[in-house]
Amino acid sequence: MKTSLGARPVVYPTPVFAVGSYDAGGRPNVMAVAWGGVCCSKPPCLSIALRKATYTYGNLVERKAFTVSIPSIDHVAATDYFGIVSGRDEDKFEAAGLTPVRSDLVDAPYVGEFPLVLECKVVHVAELGLHTLFVGEILDVKIEQECLDADGKPQAELLRPFMWTPGENEYYGVGERLGRGFSVGKSLQRKSGG
Repeated sequence: MKTSLGARPVVYPTPVFAVGSYDAGGRPNVMAVAWGGVCCSKPPCLSIALRKATYTYGNLVERKAFTVSIPSIDHVAATDYFGIVSGRDEDKFEAAGLTPVRSDLVDAPYVGEFPLVLECKVVHVAELGLHTLFVGEILDVKIEQECLDADGKPQAELLRPFMWTPGENEYYGVGERLGRGFSVGKSLQRKSGG
């Protein structure tokens, strides 16, 4: 039997994004975001939801661009810090000892030490209530060479990303491989023509 938790934003797990932006003065900023994910395949887009009170919100409205850097488990503390303090008050890159790298394609920085980066231009903004949804068209994905397999495909065990659980407020690493997508479920597929 299931127990009702009520209407709450509880999805297990959520991604851990480090969202990069520039402020009005051109200073790089980065923020930890868990409310986000892929929202379109063609054109490739992802969405992030921000509160208006965040410093990043104003940066995205002003610059119409952002990056998403995916951290490895080596950077859990830095990424958590990105969500604890405001870029209004602190230079998060400097405090974390990480490098802001200017995107070649959008008006936003990314975290140089994080293995995977998505460079996005803002194409839609929707007011949802407490949060505003920013949809970014992904103009490029950059990845460290050592995170690719022999066929040039990203591998989770090489990226070593982590996730966040909102109910527990904990970070977890990615677990074991369970099966190939669009394949492991074929054993349950009905035979056609029968």
